[in-house]
Amino acid sequence: MRVVEGVADVDDVEAFVETLGDVGDANDCTVQAFDARYVAGRDHLTSALAHADRAFERGENVARERAVEVLLYAAGRRQIRRALTMGIETGETPTAVLVAADPGLDDSDGAEAATANAVAERLKPGGGFDTRNETRLRDFFEISDAELAATDASLNDLVRERVALLDVTK
Repeated sequence: MRVVEGVADVDDVEAFVETLGDVGDANDCTVQAFDARYVAGRDHLTSALAHADRAFERGENVARERAVEVLLYAAGRRQIRRALTMGIETGETPTAVLVAADPGLDDSDGAEAATANAVAERLKPGGGFDTRNETRLRDFFEISDAELAATDASLNDLVRERVALLDVTK
């Protein structure tokens, strides 16, 4: 898995997402763009991908497409509409794009590199994980002051816990 960070300058969200999907399809990779302000870190996306792949392996996936299943896990939500809050918007959005070779692909590293390069060409410099917004993360993942006070876990850990809990709520 690779993560490409940058700023997406988007006029038409559907067209942008379709373009990223086409880039991924050309290289047998899954590509999913996130508003980086909602991403706790690389581990958050790594966990979402692992859970999504496990759901497909077990036949327990909610979505038909791997990219959408990754989005659902990253958001810790079963409803696509609610999970889309983590997606990019029209205008400039700080972005983290997950690129992952399809399971079983022989040249996964080469495919991911080619896809990541093609995605990077479609983003402006900046953005990425540096734009993470803790207040936004806490609100979106419903992490209260009391929950933070009750543990020595980091915000990233608590967000990854929400990713894992999606399996329980499915």
